[in-house]
Amino acid sequence: MTGNKKREEQRLVVAEQPAAARLRAAAPELSRRVVERMLAEIPAYSELPQEEIAGDIARIVQYCLRMAADVVERRRPVEADAFGPLRDSAAQRADEGVPLEAIVSAYQLGMAMCWERLSADAGPDDLAALQEAIGHIFEVQRQMVVAATSAYMEARKLLDGQDQEDRHAAMVALLAGEPADRTRPGSAPLYVAMTVVLARHPDESGTGTKARIAARRKIRRARSVLDRFGTGPALAKLDGSNGTVLLPVETRPDWRDLCRLIRRTAKSADVAITAAAEVAEPAAIPAAVRQNTEITELVLRTGRPAGLYRLQDVLLDYQLSRPSAALPGLADVLSPLDHKPELLHTLETYLRHGLDRRATAAALHVHPNTVDYRVRRIDELTGLSPARHMDVPHLSAALIARALQRPGE
Repeated sequence: MTGNKKREEQRLVVAEQPAAARLRAAAPELSRRVVERMLAEIPAYSELPQEEIAGDIARIVQYCLRMAADVVERRRPVEADAFGPLRDSAAQRADEGVPLEAIVSAYQLGMAMCWERLSADAGPDDLAALQEAIGHIFEVQRQMVVAATSAYMEARKLLDGQDQEDRHAAMVALLAGEPADRTRPGSAPLYVAMTVVLARHPDESGTGTKARIAARRKIRRARSVLDRFGTGPALAKLDGSNGTVLLPVETRPDWRDLCRLIRRTAKSADVAITAAAEVAEPAAIPAAVRQNTEITELVLRTGRPAGLYRLQDVLLDYQLSRPSAALPGLADVLSPLDHKPELLHTLETYLRHGLDRRATAAALHVHPNTVDYRVRRIDELTGLSPARHMDVPHLSAALIARALQRPGE
């Protein structure tokens, strides 16, 4: 039997209880206490969104405590591959802008509380076991700090380094309509040019650090999905609410795949996303981006649901948004309903439900007879009836023109 195996069989005992078992039993409650002290004593953690605290932070704290228990039990250092979750967590904190000193302080605090728990109730006879245990705990703390620090610095280098500068330069050139340069990062014969608008996450309310971290988390999660779609990393310029994305592709992708991409991105970012897309050659990207921007503005102003759109999805809206002397007059068709919001809402709902009075009544939580009455009142006030099929195109166009002329309503 080797010396290591003999040592493992001779478990360290403190206060008449195996030291490793003592730590494992205390791990859930000790994790909670460690997180509480981190929030109270390390300002950078108190500013993180609650989602991060209850999720990744709490998991890593408990993982580290159990790792300390394993080290005390085996009485030898941890294998290098066990630090993967710590490295991933440190890289995420780097992306969120958490200072490195805060991360190191958190590991030191956690291991100090681990030692306090292990040595509680110890007596003079436990001195030798405690001395050996603290040596193991100090060593695993050193390994944790080294792993977290190296991952943090690598992430910051990636975020701030030449790769990002090269991607930015490539995107600027493409948006300016410069000739294609196959030596640039992300170069491709075709690009999916996208304009995206991201809704605000509830954690973004306010103007403090927590809101900024939530906005960066949303963007990071969106980019991580978009990066995996094309033949190379996405070229993206995104702020907390909107931006432009260029996805390099070799061939024209199926539109349904692009729609699924936006749904996955919205799910990952945990917010609704409204986007417009067009597949274009490098020289056509500026025009595609301009058109996409107009489409997303139309979608938002006319109250359409979130999702991915292209020009053919909003042809009437787009045409009506072009400068025209007829547009104000078309919007004024519904001016008799200005002070009748229930009639205007009924009209919108009636058209949206395909002129189905029962479906409209259910959506409005009224009796179908009430819908019939309101439809008659709309006819009396505007001279157009949503119940007459010949009037429906006129009314639909008037609603769109009204939304374009009065976007605040």
